[in-house]
Amino acid sequence: MNALEHQLSYPFGDTLPEVGTTLEVAPGVRWLRMKLPFALDHINLWLLRDELDGREGWTIVDCGITSDETRAAWERIFEHELGGLPVLRVIVTHMHPDHIGLAHWLTERWSCRLWISATDFNAARLASTATTGFGGHSAAAFMQSHGLSDPPSLDKIRARTNYYASMVPKVPEKFRRLLDGDAISIGPRGGKHRWVCHVGYGHAPEHMSLHCADLGLLISGDMVLPRISTNVSVIDLEPEANPLPLYLASIERMRALPADTLVLPSHGKPFRGLHTRIDQLKSHHDERFAELMDACAQEPLTAAQALKVLFKRELDLHQTTFAMGESIAHLNALWLKGQLVRRLGEDGVYRFSPG
Repeated sequence: MNALEHQLSYPFGDTLPEVGTTLEVAPGVRWLRMKLPFALDHINLWLLRDELDGREGWTIVDCGITSDETRAAWERIFEHELGGLPVLRVIVTHMHPDHIGLAHWLTERWSCRLWISATDFNAARLASTATTGFGGHSAAAFMQSHGLSDPPSLDKIRARTNYYASMVPKVPEKFRRLLDGDAISIGPRGGKHRWVCHVGYGHAPEHMSLHCADLGLLISGDMVLPRISTNVSVIDLEPEANPLPLYLASIERMRALPADTLVLPSHGKPFRGLHTRIDQLKSHHDERFAELMDACAQEPLTAAQALKVLFKRELDLHQTTFAMGESIAHLNALWLKGQLVRRLGEDGVYRFSPG
């Protein structure tokens, strides 16, 4: 546990639900975990006791990636954790593979509806049929234009033409749209609670977190995580994007929620200390901005060169692709704010320096 984590409170300590089991975090709210094949090796998912259209059952929040292992873990959940009741709906916070990957299977398995923002639904449908963001020739060319020059890494990125589709091979054909401010009534008959949608930008096109004032809970998705900072990237589809200010403004709006809210994040452990964590994340990015300004004052930097400024550890290829997106996001924010100038060199590579 790092020093910043000590400023947060973890009511369940080091207790984690084993794969295929659940842990109750509040009345009618269960926590489960699924494995991921990355350095970030897990995702937290949530089961909410529910009643819909006169039927008692459960709502699932987020799905895990498409894999035989994840399906098998869900089948154990269905057999042992649902009390014989069906799944009534599947809510997905956003379109990233670990969140929407098995939505098609779950909604078909239970003949129920996917609930998600329209932007992320359509982004997922597009991404599942064509490479986007972190694979293929376009992604490799984009990262090369920002200074990534290692031939083996570029070759591997070009070869990742089915990166998204391998984990999200299909998206449900129909969905129910979630909008910022929507209040979803969730709970068993006679015990309904209002879960209010809070939109977040920067990490995904239109991320939806869910807050229940009655229970004092926030299902934060990836917008607020206790141990790591949320990935905020620029990708080849929108090369001049400026997602980082959007992200910071989104988490600042969450400060309106009570400070003692129990945050249920997609990665890491449930925690209290929402306002403290917002402060930590804002300070983290302020420090990265300052370090980049100092480094660019020494010499014009590419996003690839800026990786050493932003990340103090060795990165594998999977991490490098996300890190490049984050590096460009920080540099774009400073450039579009007028604090840095971006110049395209004769070698076709962008470099950033003070004006």
